Amino acid sequence: MDAIDRKLLNLIQEDFPITAAPFAETAAHLGIGEAEVLDRIGRLKKKGIIRRIGAVFDLRKLGFVSTLCAARVPEEKMAAFVKTVNDCPGVTHNYRREHEYNVWFTLIAPNEEELSAQLAGIKLNAGIDDILSLRAVRTFKINARFEM
Repeated sequence: MDAIDRKLLNLIQEDFPITAAPFAETAAHLGIGEAEVLDRIGRLKKKGIIRRIGAVFDLRKLGFVSTLCAARVPEEKMAAFVKTVNDCPGVTHNYRREHEYNVWFTLIAPNEEELSAQLAGIKLNAGIDDILSLRAVRTFKINARFEM
């Protein structure tokens, strides 16, 4: 990763332009061509440095509800459970942990009823009943920025 990659990563984290030609504008800001910006982003995606480029919304302000879930999953059910959770459109993160509750995931839905229904569906489809739903009481931080 060179200095231009670092500048590019800083720029797209914080000041990605919302225009008809965002990559051209980014290129102009960096003093390089649009094709080079796209090539660099493609290379950084292939390396796993960039997962996605997209907006971060305050889902509560949009009326959505969410929960952090902790599941106790036996090893023999792990693959099926992970597939069930990952197939759920409301799941944004899914992690395996070294803990008795060994899978943690976040679940988002447009309302309380849908959140409950999605969680019930995960329990039913995966055959796992021991899932804690840990609702947020207060949000302290929702954004992460990594200075390159």
